[in-house]
Amino acid sequence: MDIRLAYAGDRKIAVDILEFILKKGVEPKALMVSSKKKASHDQELIDLCDHLEDSKILRGNEFKKDTNIDGLRGLDLDYIISIHFPYIYPRSVLNLPSHGVINLHPAYLPYNRGWHTPTWAIYDGTPYGATLHFMEEDLDSGDMINRERLEKKPEDTAHTLYQKVLKLEKKVFEDSWNDLVDFEYERKPQDPQKSTKHTKSDIKKIQRIDLDEKVEAEKLLTKLRALTTDKRSEAAYFQKDGKKYRVQIDIKKED
Repeated sequence: MDIRLAYAGDRKIAVDILEFILKKGVEPKALMVSSKKKASHDQELIDLCDHLEDSKILRGNEFKKDTNIDGLRGLDLDYIISIHFPYIYPRSVLNLPSHGVINLHPAYLPYNRGWHTPTWAIYDGTPYGATLHFMEEDLDSGDMINRERLEKKPEDTAHTLYQKVLKLEKKVFEDSWNDLVDFEYERKPQDPQKSTKHTKSDIKKIQRIDLDEKVEAEKLLTKLRALTTDKRSEAAYFQKDGKKYRVQIDIKKED
C-alpha cells in the first residue's frame, strides 16, 4: 500500500490503532512515543514497530530537535498519525507531511477542545463524541475529517463516558482509513462560534462543594457525575473540621 506515515501515540488506544494500521499492510516509517513517567504502553508500540531502526524511534520531545526534524523530512511522509500523544507539535513539524498531521480527539469538535473532555461534556451539557481532524498550532482547532456523536446517559459519569468514547474513537479512525489511504478525505472546517475549550487546570475551579450553599439536586448530581473519573484527585470534595473529603458516585439503572 503506497502510503508513508509516521506514528505518534500513547496509551492502549494508540496500540489498538497501530495494530489496525499494521494489519492493513502499512508500516510506519518513524515512531514517536512518550517519555513521561505516567506514559503507558510505550514499549508495546515499540515492539510493534520492530522493523524500525533505533534512530527512527523518538522519545518524548526528541521529535522537536532540528536533527530529528531533518530526519523526518527525509522520509517524505504523507501523514503523521497522532493518537493521544501528549506533546505540542511546533509548526516546523506540522508542515512536514504533505497531507498534514492527523489527530484523534475524544470529543465532538468543535465542542470540548483541550482537556478532560467527558467532564466538561457532562458539566456544561455540550454534545460529546469522537473526532478525527487535522492539527493546527491552536489546540484541536484544525479541519475535521470524520466525527461521530455519542449519547450521554443519565447514569454516565466522566469515567464511563470516557470508556465509551475510546471505542468510538477507534471506530471513527477505522471508518476513515480508506479515505486517508486514497487521499480522498473531505476537510470540514470547525465552527468557531460553537467551540468550547478547557485547560488542564480548569477542573480545579469546579471541584469544591460548599456545604452551606443551597443547590438543586440535579445540579449537584451533574457536578458529581462530571468529576467522577478514574482519579480520586479529580473528584469533587467538601471540607469539614479542617479535613477534606472526596466524593465519587456510581449510578446504576434499574431494570
